[in-house]
Amino acid sequence: MSASGILFIISAPSGAGKTSLLRELVPGDERLVMSVSHATRAPRPGEVDGAHYHFVDIERFEQLIGEGAFLEHARVFDNFYGTAEAAVRDQLERGLDVILEIDWQGARQVRRRFPEAVSVFIAPPSIEALRARLSARGQDGPEVVERRMRDARSELSHFPEYDYLVINDDFATALNDLRTVVGAERLREPRQARRFAGALGEMLGQ
Repeated sequence: MSASGILFIISAPSGAGKTSLLRELVPGDERLVMSVSHATRAPRPGEVDGAHYHFVDIERFEQLIGEGAFLEHARVFDNFYGTAEAAVRDQLERGLDVILEIDWQGARQVRRRFPEAVSVFIAPPSIEALRARLSARGQDGPEVVERRMRDARSELSHFPEYDYLVINDDFATALNDLRTVVGAERLREPRQARRFAGALGEMLGQ
């Protein structure tokens, strides 16, 4: 991958706390940005078009698929989500580290196009904790919670496909774990050598 930024893939079952963790992680890091996905679902309270998602109808979404605009796209809970490749590449080329908040299906698609992407799976400490978190939201009825639990088990089965596994038992600990992953990846020798090529060359008399 020729881009100077790092592409991070972050996946988790619904209720694992992924969104809350990223909401805390990204604003404190000027080099880290969230990719804004396209979505066919209706905006939730407080969500802003263009900031949280690019909200489009199914017809427009299918048109974008036909144009080859998406780096990845998938169906999740009866809705469709996709990541525009051009926007991601632009951010990476500007030296920004980009987070894709996607499921395992999307992660597989992205790895084929960006084999150097760094992937992180966030899991709950137990299935009981996950059920409690989903129920505590108060947004879904029992039937929807049960469906989310089934989907969560399916999602969890794919954690071995990822580079890192973060267990969100304690929020502060999980957040620190994510920061550690980001920091460690930035310090890999090839990336540091490119970033500080001038200074390193000068020290070596090159």
